Amino acid sequence: MQAYGRGSRRSYRRYRRPTAIWYKTPPRPPRDPAAMLLGTLYALLAGLIWGLVFVGPLLLPEYPAALQSVGRYLAFGLIALPLAWLDRKALRQLGRADWIEALKLSLIGNLLYYLCLASAIQRAGGPLPTMIIGTLPVIIAISANLRNARRDGRLPWARLAPSLLLIALGIACVNRAELRELQSQSHADLGRYAVGGLLAFGAVICWTWYPLRNADWLRAHPDRSPRSWATAQGVATLPLALAGYIALWLYMSATHSPFPMPFGPRAGYFVALMVAIGLLASWVGTLCWNEASQRLPTALAGQLIVFETLFALTYAFMLRGQWPPALTLAGIGLLVAGVLWALRIKPVPPEVAVESAA
Repeated sequence: MQAYGRGSRRSYRRYRRPTAIWYKTPPRPPRDPAAMLLGTLYALLAGLIWGLVFVGPLLLPEYPAALQSVGRYLAFGLIALPLAWLDRKALRQLGRADWIEALKLSLIGNLLYYLCLASAIQRAGGPLPTMIIGTLPVIIAISANLRNARRDGRLPWARLAPSLLLIALGIACVNRAELRELQSQSHADLGRYAVGGLLAFGAVICWTWYPLRNADWLRAHPDRSPRSWATAQGVATLPLALAGYIALWLYMSATHSPFPMPFGPRAGYFVALMVAIGLLASWVGTLCWNEASQRLPTALAGQLIVFETLFALTYAFMLRGQWPPALTLAGIGLLVAGVLWALRIKPVPPEVAVESAA
């Protein structure tokens, strides 16, 4: 991951979920068994923590997704202020255009992404949106393949095809299982479920745009510290979240919404959960991933991304109090296999890609 906003975990996870500072420890030999084991445990812990992001909307079903999004990043923005003080010299070097870019990245990669994700989970339940979000590593790779082949190399479409087929079959299996579960309920709302699925794809679009755009800025400014850029995005999130919170409050007042603002019917629980997600998912989880990235080869680190999806699905079914049906387990297996397959594909060098395109 990176530091505050999904793109700064530069080497291994340009596409990871928002936030926290670039934390670097002395690299250890990648073939050292002890370092490999410790790195795997750090990756496991990061996935366990990041999976909590998918639980928040299920724990607060009566809270609007917009309130959960601005609440989470308002909490995180406040947590980020001390880190901004440490990076104050580097932040002063950023120009107006840089801050505008940081605002764009924070708006789409943080606030809009989590708004779509929370809305999707509240409407479609946990499993289907989690599976759709789990395709992000492959979707980002394909987008980069289309966009930056001349710069970064090209992923062979023939080798990508089996991965895409496995992922599509996996999502179809989970979708079928969720539809069966929904249709067994007397109050089933298929329209609401369909909207949830579409919102999950909206979240994927947000988080596909973010790492590519973030990587463009980092490449265009090689003299700037990735840590300070991550910090800038964390600082930019705070006023956006505060403005969103105020706008939502005014809207609810104008429409005479029965929802009790500013913190809802379970104020203490809401505040505690937002602070916990802001601190754990945005800071501690990223810290653990950066530690893992220092110890593991790139290929292995990329494959361990699936821990997040697996833990998120585990939490969702734990909250339901049931074991996943066989069709869902099959879909999860297909998704994991498809993602791991894609992450093992090596890109064709840029010069070869250009020649083949010509």
